[in-house]
Amino acid sequence: MAAFLLGAVLLIVQPQVVPSRPALSSKAETSSQSVQRELLKKTSQKNDFKENIHSNGSCQQLPHTIIIGVRKGGTRALLEMLSLHPDIAAAESEVHFFDWEDHYRNGLQWYINQMPFSYPHQITVEKTPAYFTSPKVPERVYNMNQSMRLLLILRDPSERVLSDYTQVFYNHMQKHKPYPSIEQFLIKDGELNVGYKAINRSLYYIHMQNWLKYFPLDHIHIVDGDKLIKDPFPEIEKVERFLKLSPQINASNFYFNKTKGFYCLRDSGRERCLHESKGRAHPQVDTWLLEKLHEYFHEPNKKFFELVGRTFHWHSFVAS
Repeated sequence: MAAFLLGAVLLIVQPQVVPSRPALSSKAETSSQSVQRELLKKTSQKNDFKENIHSNGSCQQLPHTIIIGVRKGGTRALLEMLSLHPDIAAAESEVHFFDWEDHYRNGLQWYINQMPFSYPHQITVEKTPAYFTSPKVPERVYNMNQSMRLLLILRDPSERVLSDYTQVFYNHMQKHKPYPSIEQFLIKDGELNVGYKAINRSLYYIHMQNWLKYFPLDHIHIVDGDKLIKDPFPEIEKVERFLKLSPQINASNFYFNKTKGFYCLRDSGRERCLHESKGRAHPQVDTWLLEKLHEYFHEPNKKFFELVGRTFHWHSFVAS
């Protein structure tokens, strides 16, 4: 009876554990697997989940880092560049676990099944750009792992709006479907249409406030998407340091492709570029309309700079 009571007391006072980046030691590896097991029990309808372990010692595990956005900010380029590091294991497609209700209801077992096989010393990364602007996502990520390290890549808000439109426009063109001009989205009753979803996605300070309710700023590394395009190596170096990775990626891993007009990757003698859908030319927009966009984002940008304690060289509105 005494032994039973002692076991009950130990069970009650046992601290809650959250998943963290796996370490190299076998002891830490066992701890990481234990954390994932507890999380799976909490979110699965059944407790009879199984861990997918490969015969070579790799396994599917919860991500240790998530690229949360922003849409059309350069998330695919960031993931491809980060994947040059041997200690990174990246999910191939956007998972949409935390923002799509049908996926979220499936629980963490389903989420783990979407992850790549990785070794204990590797960091598993997934990328879903819609996470940044989805109100429910920060709390859901926090409930899974309070220690999660997040990557956010941002670019000039006005340019991001144009890129957002361009992607949807080409998607319609490929399906031979008509699509309105960008002016029809940006202008309403002679004024800037602030209800346009693409504009809302560029109000970074609003979405960032939501994330900072759950995660401290030092757990969110902001990648300058405009700098990543022009000179990727320094930005990737910063990401390596943030994730506490050994410096494995170097300047020789990047080369400028004059035909495509942007940087491509070189890995172990093999060269590859991003998909042809990346780097598309934006539609021509009248100068007055661009100035309207710059004017609209001027104050929100200032609020964002104050929020994160950092300034970005985005288009600024200058009053005449």
